[in-house]
Amino acid sequence: QVQLVESGGGSVQAGGSLKLSCAASGYTFEYWCMGWFRQAPGKEREGVAFYYHGGGTKEYDDSVEGRFTISLDNANRTLYIEMNKLKPEDTGMYYCAARYGSGCPKQPGPYVYWGQGTQVTVSS
Repeated sequence: QVQLVESGGGSVQAGGSLKLSCAASGYTFEYWCMGWFRQAPGKEREGVAFYYHGGGTKEYDDSVEGRFTISLDNANRTLYIEMNKLKPEDTGMYYCAARYGSGCPKQPGPYVYWGQGTQVTVSS
């Protein structure tokens, strides 16, 4: 019943910005962890940013710290990630994911609900 749908991807030049959305349905965010992952061609899926609703904890990968901001709109059941000062190495398919539990693992394995992904391409 849980569904996640990403949107907002596109192509931008280095230094530009994008804001991705993940619309969630079928569950409550209480005690749930929401995360953004990305995957470039030939590489493994990696964690980008995480939001734990219980306590409002936010965590970021070192590669995006200070440039990306994760947020949650409880009323609209939508998770966002604001991406600023984009770099070519940020290019990839971006996915939102969710799991029930305390804390947000940084690896994709424990997450059981996934969106279809939205492509982000940053040119130099």
